[in-house]
Amino acid sequence: MRLDKFINRPVLSTVISILLVILGFIGLATLPITQYPDIAPPTVSVSATYTGANAQAVLNSVISPLEDQINGVENMMYMQSTATNNGSARITVYFNQGTDPDMAQVNVQNRVTQAQGLLPAEVTKVGVTTMKRQTSMLMIFSVYDKEDKYN
Repeated sequence: MRLDKFINRPVLSTVISILLVILGFIGLATLPITQYPDIAPPTVSVSATYTGANAQAVLNSVISPLEDQINGVENMMYMQSTATNNGSARITVYFNQGTDPDMAQVNVQNRVTQAQGLLPAEVTKVGVTTMKRQTSMLMIFSVYDKEDKYN
């Protein structure tokens, strides 16, 4: 591209520059700005303990019935489950971006309540915990001055 046109025609260069500045201000005014933007999907964690069971028993008797009931909850993307040999089970349910975490927790809790009858008595006695996890915040740090020299 030859730049002679912009040098020989300063009015054209000025009009293009003003147009770019106006478009920039319009774009700046219409961009959504939040202090803590959503960078990770909302998640709900379901955990249970089956005392004395190995990972395979936890998988078959705790995780499988819970997954069957939780599957298909509103705005759910996918779920991930883990079972350990000390009897603990954890199911993490990931939701679509923009889903209200409180409503997602209520919906998952309702599904877990429906599955209570399918779980072993030891698990229902200890309880199944459903809690939302906030994964959006990456890091928080603060700086302070020991001598009170700087605010």
